[in-house]
Amino acid sequence: MLRLEGVESGYGRTTALFGIDLHVAPGEIVALIGANGAGKTTSLMTVCGNPRAKAGRIRFGGDDITNLPTHAIARLGLAHCPEGRHVFPRMSVLENLQMGAAFADPAHFHGDLERMLERFPRLRERLHQRGGTLSGGEQQMLAIARALMSRPRLLLLDEPSLGLAPMIVRDIFALIERVSAEDKVSILLVEQNAYHALKLAHRAHVMVQGRIVASGTGAELLADRDIRAHYLEGGAGV
Repeated sequence: MLRLEGVESGYGRTTALFGIDLHVAPGEIVALIGANGAGKTTSLMTVCGNPRAKAGRIRFGGDDITNLPTHAIARLGLAHCPEGRHVFPRMSVLENLQMGAAFADPAHFHGDLERMLERFPRLRERLHQRGGTLSGGEQQMLAIARALMSRPRLLLLDEPSLGLAPMIVRDIFALIERVSAEDKVSILLVEQNAYHALKLAHRAHVMVQGRIVASGTGAELLADRDIRAHYLEGGAGV
C-alpha cells in the first residue's frame, strides 16, 4: 500500500529524516512513536509532499508519488488528518464534511454523509453548528470524518488524542479501530500516547532524531523493557 525507501526530508537546510524505511500493508495499522521532535509528523507531511523528500522513494499503491503535488497524491486515495485537527472554524460541520468530499465521486456523497453521521452521532446533533464552536473531542471526530469523506485507501492520523480527556481518548481509539475494520482503510498513526498506539497497532516503529531505531509488532514493543522505560513509564516519549 505505502512504502518509504531510504527517505530523507527536512526544512530548508535542516534535515529532519535520515533514511526512513517503512511500509503499510492493505488493512494494516502502523504506528510511529517517539519523543517530540523525533520526526514523526515530518514523516507524514513528507508522504503528502510538503516538505518534499530530498532523497529516497515514496510509493503508494504501486505509484511513485515522491515528486507528485499534494493534491495529486490526495486524488490517489490518501487522506491526512493533521495534528491539532484544523477543522474549518467558520464553516458548519456539514460544510467541513463537504470539503472532505471534494475529491470523491459526488454520487457517493449522501450515502457517505449518512454513514459518517451514524458513526459519529455527535456530529449529527451539531450538523449546522460552526466547527470552531465544537469541543476538542468533537473537533477530532469531525477531522476524522472529514478525512474519511474522501474515501481514502490510506489514512494518515497525526496525534488524534492530543489535548483530549482520557475518556474521550478511549472513544477516539475505539473509532479508529472500527474505521480500520469496517472501511478496510490502512492507517499510519502518529501518536504521543504510546500505550494506546501500540495496543492498537499491528506493527510499530520507534523514532529518535529522525531515524527509526526499533520496529516490531505492537505487542512486541509493549513488552520491550527499554520501550516501556522510555515511552510507557514516564519517559520523554510519553
